[in-house]
Amino acid sequence: MINFKEDEYISHLNHSCAHMLAQAVKHLYPNAKFWVGPVIEEGFYYDIDLGDDVISIDDLPAIEKEMKKLAKDGKRIVRRELSREEALDFFKDDEYKLDLINNMPEDTVITAYSQGDFTDLCRGGHVDTLKECKYFKLTKVSGAYWKGDANNKVLTRIYGFCLPTEEELNAHIAELEEAKERDHRKIGKDLGIYMMSELVGRGLPMYLPNGFIMWNELETYIRNKEIKRGYKHVQTPPLGNVNLYKTSGHLDHYRDAMFPIMQVEDEEYVLRPMNCPHHMVIYGNDIHSYRDLPLRIAEIARDCRYEASGALKGIERVRSFCQNDSHIFCTLEQVESEFKGVVDLILECYKELGIENYRFELSLRDPEDKVKYHPDDEMWNKAEDMLRTVLNDLGIDYVEKIGEAAFYGPKLDVQVKPAVGNEITLSTCQLDFCLPAKFDLSYIDSDGSKKTPVVLHRAVFGSIDRFIAYYLEETKGILPLWLSPVQINIVPVNMEYHTNYAKQVYEELKANDIRCELDLRDEKMNYKLRESIIHKYPITLILGDKEKDNENISYRRYGSEETITVSKDDFITLVLNEIKNKKSI
Repeated sequence: MINFKEDEYISHLNHSCAHMLAQAVKHLYPNAKFWVGPVIEEGFYYDIDLGDDVISIDDLPAIEKEMKKLAKDGKRIVRRELSREEALDFFKDDEYKLDLINNMPEDTVITAYSQGDFTDLCRGGHVDTLKECKYFKLTKVSGAYWKGDANNKVLTRIYGFCLPTEEELNAHIAELEEAKERDHRKIGKDLGIYMMSELVGRGLPMYLPNGFIMWNELETYIRNKEIKRGYKHVQTPPLGNVNLYKTSGHLDHYRDAMFPIMQVEDEEYVLRPMNCPHHMVIYGNDIHSYRDLPLRIAEIARDCRYEASGALKGIERVRSFCQNDSHIFCTLEQVESEFKGVVDLILECYKELGIENYRFELSLRDPEDKVKYHPDDEMWNKAEDMLRTVLNDLGIDYVEKIGEAAFYGPKLDVQVKPAVGNEITLSTCQLDFCLPAKFDLSYIDSDGSKKTPVVLHRAVFGSIDRFIAYYLEETKGILPLWLSPVQINIVPVNMEYHTNYAKQVYEELKANDIRCELDLRDEKMNYKLRESIIHKYPITLILGDKEKDNENISYRRYGSEETITVSKDDFITLVLNEIKNKKSI
């Protein structure tokens, strides 16, 4: 997906197109006034005060038509420098531009850009003429508070994008259509995975029965992987005393992402944004010897973080989410082997889940930043060198990202490229010399001395919520058999003659813990088969006379018109093996 801010020419093109949009709106709605029209990653938008007029999505074609006239006319875009007095006089009837001017520093060079009969206050940059802006598309209309303040007036925000050529425009439109089909919010609704409710609260997803099945399968999958690798699972509360986060340092470094402090009697509590402080306390509950290490504590844990309402997106960006979290307490000598074990686990899961398009980023501190990071140069140098050594030994390609480390240590992030859209961070592993010292954690070494353990913070799925969003989009909701909420849909050919056999098959599948549905609706068979496709069931059984008489199963897989017939016992064995082996699609 194109990032319209990355390329300078495309950024200028979209900024100019935003001005062309404003000019077209002014022609059609003479009372319109304009706030700001910036370039964003998806193109551009403009915030507009329409007075008593209203613009909806249905009005965009008329605005596009007027914009095309302006592009065809191809006026030059002319830059002018204005003194503060000239600017205030020129925009004297526009309270929005006056607000911008009055809030500019005294030494600001004020510029305006004109194109024919339209002039806008703007810093630039722009292309030379409107003729360059002829390949554009307006995409949506929404409301936006002036200055983002809920106490201010709601303005009309119109979005769009512009590209240099018709071919690029059409390709991007096609990509956006593909993204719509893959949008986990649409798929999640169609498949009954989750719901949102304003009554419950923004960014607080509720998983429906189908979604819970998918959730539970993923949770069981990763927990079993962890158990085999020696992890010990715990459960901790989703809030904590404010002193817990003062001790960890999160209250200082992470407060903007935390919900407000709650006063309870004589104590202060916060909803937890992460689980590491709780796990530090669990480690500190016992006296540990070097023989106890590494100690791998794991939890599927509910966390809460404040996200601005504009940043929320389905279950990809939420205010309440579950982390597939672990903290590995180990000696300095064990760091490299434990870090390697985490990377091995990530790669194993990706292979089984069919995740192929990913890359590794090693996030390091910015040595010049004396505020964000824990002040210990020796610790940082040692930690960063350790992670480099493991990645180099494993032969893994990675890029270093200066200034992207957590405040307590460097980290490895796995960036996954979805089928559409921008990269997301899926898995992470962070090395931490800082928190164990803050919590005064220790172990008794072989010489009897007390030493501070090192901690690896690790998440394979990241949050299960975000992983489900990613996986729904990656698969278009066509889930592998083991993960599908409904694995088998059973369709009898004739309700009068084949229902009893269909019921028998249904009961046998259920007895083998195979998730199935029996379609006994009074509808034609072909209608039921189409419904099975709409619901994206992995396998559909078609049971008629031959199947009943011979105790066979005839089935079709999703996306195939081939009908395969096998014995009932062989079919059950085939399905169970496919579920057991976690075969990806």
